Amino acid sequence: MKIVATRAELAAWRDACGGKTLGFVPTMGYLHEGHFSLVRESRGANDLTAVSIFVNPTQFGPTEDLARYPRDFESDRRNLEALGVDLLYAPDARDMYGEGTETWVVNRGSCDILCGRSRPGHFDGVLTVVLKLFQRTRPTRAYFGKKDYQQFVLIRRMAQDLDLPVEVLGRPTVRLPSGLALSSRNSYLTHGELEAAPALHRTLAEMRRRAHSREETRVEALTHWGRQTLEASGFKVDYLEIRAAETLSERAVAGDACVALAAAYLGKTRLIDNLEF
Repeated sequence: MKIVATRAELAAWRDACGGKTLGFVPTMGYLHEGHFSLVRESRGANDLTAVSIFVNPTQFGPTEDLARYPRDFESDRRNLEALGVDLLYAPDARDMYGEGTETWVVNRGSCDILCGRSRPGHFDGVLTVVLKLFQRTRPTRAYFGKKDYQQFVLIRRMAQDLDLPVEVLGRPTVRLPSGLALSSRNSYLTHGELEAAPALHRTLAEMRRRAHSREETRVEALTHWGRQTLEASGFKVDYLEIRAAETLSERAVAGDACVALAAAYLGKTRLIDNLEF
């Protein structure tokens, strides 16, 4: 596995690839099975696979956890090498942004709802860095986990709207047997919080069951029940909504092609999850 840290090194490696197909998995490191599943899928569908590790400062707000975001580069490197990754791109902020960035990617449709409402400017940072990574790696296909569902929808829309020559693929959330979605931020949870955390997925699953069985299809009623259930389980709910899966537009009735999305705090840790209907 080749490791590069600069844009120039990455360009030289990419130029040498010729016409080979390239799968790309962008990450912020502290890798887990969710990331590894994307790597394995890329390796099965492409001639070469590249992974980036970059904790992007522009998607963190001033009171968020940039400084304490978990990092373990050596463990990540060993795991990626064992998986047969061809290239690891690990830039620093200076390589990514130079002396500063004045031009940003802004989505005017679905950027200010859900996580975007709670984290102003977050998706501007996400979309801008992903576009820069796409421009540098020039991938054939790019792989994203659907745990960050809104992020996936926005990146896919960016690729469509800006005519980017990359296929953006979303893959199912990888979970523990308890149902808890794998996340680097799970490392923040105490033992007691880890035991309580699967209630987030269970609540979404029960909302889906009620909708599928026609026991209750009104979005307002489903989300009201879900909020009460999460609060009784010790969560502080940021949002709990049911929206159209493709566009994230509002829905009054839950049915096919919907997705339930939630963000909630356990202690100081903000967890997100979703479940497609």
